[in-house]
Amino acid sequence: MSRRSTWTPLLAAPALAFAWAGPLHAQSRATATNVPEIPIQAVEGFFKLPEGLYFGEGIGVATNSQGHIFVYHRSGDTRLFEFDADGNFIRELGVGLYGFEMAHKVRVDREDNIWVVDEGANMVIKMNPEGRVTMVIGRRPEPVPPGQGTSVPPTDNSGPNHRYLLARPTDVTWDRQGNIFISDGYFNHRVVKYSPDGIYMGQAGSGQAGNGPDQFSTPHTIASDEQGNIYVGDRGNARVKVYDSNLNLLRMYTNVGNPWEICVSPGPHQYLFVSNSNPDSNPAASWNQTGEVYKMELDGTILGRFGRAGKNPGEFQTIHGLDCRNPDELYTSEISAWRAQKILVGTRPITQQ
Repeated sequence: MSRRSTWTPLLAAPALAFAWAGPLHAQSRATATNVPEIPIQAVEGFFKLPEGLYFGEGIGVATNSQGHIFVYHRSGDTRLFEFDADGNFIRELGVGLYGFEMAHKVRVDREDNIWVVDEGANMVIKMNPEGRVTMVIGRRPEPVPPGQGTSVPPTDNSGPNHRYLLARPTDVTWDRQGNIFISDGYFNHRVVKYSPDGIYMGQAGSGQAGNGPDQFSTPHTIASDEQGNIYVGDRGNARVKVYDSNLNLLRMYTNVGNPWEICVSPGPHQYLFVSNSNPDSNPAASWNQTGEVYKMELDGTILGRFGRAGKNPGEFQTIHGLDCRNPDELYTSEISAWRAQKILVGTRPITQQ
C-alpha cells in the first residue's frame, strides 16, 4: 500500500477502489514443509438461492448459534443474505442501508449480533439478530464536491491515529469481555480496540505500512480465542501476529504464506485456520503455490493442510471469508469464484441436503 499519512475516502462507485488501492502484495509460497494433507469434501448445491438471485464476489461468511449462515457479497450492490442450517434462503438484510457500499467481512458475536465491515463506507456496523442497526464505528466519507475529482482534501483528524475514523477497515472480533477489535487495514495499517459500547481504548500498529514488530502491512483479517488473545492476519508481511487483549505482541507465525483469512474455532479445543489464498487478480503462476488452508494449534503447530486454488467443488478461488464454528464443517466465501461453499473436513461421508 502507499506509504502516506493521509488517505482518500472511497466514493460511491466501488470500481474507484481499484484505481487508488495501491500495489498488490505478491502472494508467496508458504515455507512450512512436510505438512500432512487433510481430506475434504464439498457439499455441492448446499446454498439454495431463489430463482433470479445470485451471489456476487464472495467477501464474508459467518454462522450464528442456530446454525444460520450469513453471506456478505458484492457485485452491482453490496448484499447480505441469510440461510438456514440446511442452506435454504431465508432473507436479505440491510437493503438500502447507508453503510453498505463495498463489503469486506461479516462476523457474528456470542449474542448472535451480526457485524458487517464495509471498506467502502469506512464503517463497522453492528446489527441485532433481527437485523436492526444498534451501533456504528467509523463514518462514511462525505460526497466529493463537483470539480474535485476523486480526492477530498485531508483534515487534521483524518490520519491513522484518529480514534473513530477508519480507512478501509477489513475485519472485527471481540474478547471475552466484549471489547471490540477492528483491523483498520488498507490505509491505516493498525488494529484498534474499543470498549463494548464503542469507546476508543488503544491501538497497535505504527499507522504506516512496514514489516517491523510493531507494524503491519495490510492487516486483512482478525480473530480471537477463549483467553482473549487476538490473532491478526498481517497479509502484506506474510505472517499471523498474536496479541493479548491489551494489544501486547506475544508471538508471530511466519510459515503459512500470506493470510487472506483466519478463523479460530470455539472450545473446548480450539484450532486456528489460515488461508494462504491465491490473489483475486489470479496470475497463473499463483495457482501452483497458493490456495491452501492450514489447520493449526493456537501455539502455531501445523496439524495439516487442505485445498488448492481452483474453481471445482472443494477447490478455492481466493477465500475471503471463512467460518469455523464447527471445525469439521467449514463455510467459505470466495471472491474470484463468486460463490460460497460448505466444506467437510476429514473423511466423514456427505449427507445430501
